[in-house]
Amino acid sequence: MGSAADGANSPSRVSVWLDRRTPSRTRKADQPAGLDRDRITAASVRLLDADGLAKFSMRRLAAELDVTAMSLYWYVDTKDDLLELALDTLYEEIPATPEDADWRDRLRELATSYRKMLVRHPWASGLVGSFLNIGPHSMLFSYAVQDVIRATGLPLERQTGAMAAVFQFVYGFGTTEGHFVQRTVQAGLTQDEYFARAMGTIRADPELHRAMRPSEHLMDARGGETVEEMRERDFTFALDLLIAGIEATCDSAARHP
Repeated sequence: MGSAADGANSPSRVSVWLDRRTPSRTRKADQPAGLDRDRITAASVRLLDADGLAKFSMRRLAAELDVTAMSLYWYVDTKDDLLELALDTLYEEIPATPEDADWRDRLRELATSYRKMLVRHPWASGLVGSFLNIGPHSMLFSYAVQDVIRATGLPLERQTGAMAAVFQFVYGFGTTEGHFVQRTVQAGLTQDEYFARAMGTIRADPELHRAMRPSEHLMDARGGETVEEMRERDFTFALDLLIAGIEATCDSAARHP
């Protein structure tokens, strides 16, 4: 078996999913019984959820599993392998949508589930795009997205743009939301308490308050009693706006084939 350094330095190693090697079926003396990739990956997700990406290490993971750090290298070559495996498992949290349902409902469900996944696991957004995302669960999500966009009736050349518009929006929205939620937890405050303190600090500074005043009018017009309600209104309207844009594009293409 190659060393971790060999895996990291190999220019051909671009994804754990393209590595056709498998761990030895014969357990060595220093390999703990019951240890496998699934167990290691699940523990990685727990640590990443608890401590974040910056604190994640093979040493901390080994301590979580009560094994030696070197024993992990029977199953993965690098820490990046584990991050890629962990990221893929998150897409399993996004449920399939009924294929016979209206595409608008399916798109809303997929977008909402993707947003919730990003909020539950704030570390994930930093890894999306860092890897090829060709694991089994990631690919199923990708197929589902492509299928629902095909169902819209958009011309083929417009479909990738529609996918980008919807799911890049969701990625950005969910990433920002996840980081905000994480920050409030770290501060030991509810989202509403954190927001109130931030706004109180701004209002106490005359220059900041003057610059913020137009935004306050916008927030008042939006409505919502809590941070979550305000955010939900924004997400729902923005997604409806994107869906309306897809419908308008389909109508235009039908009128001018």
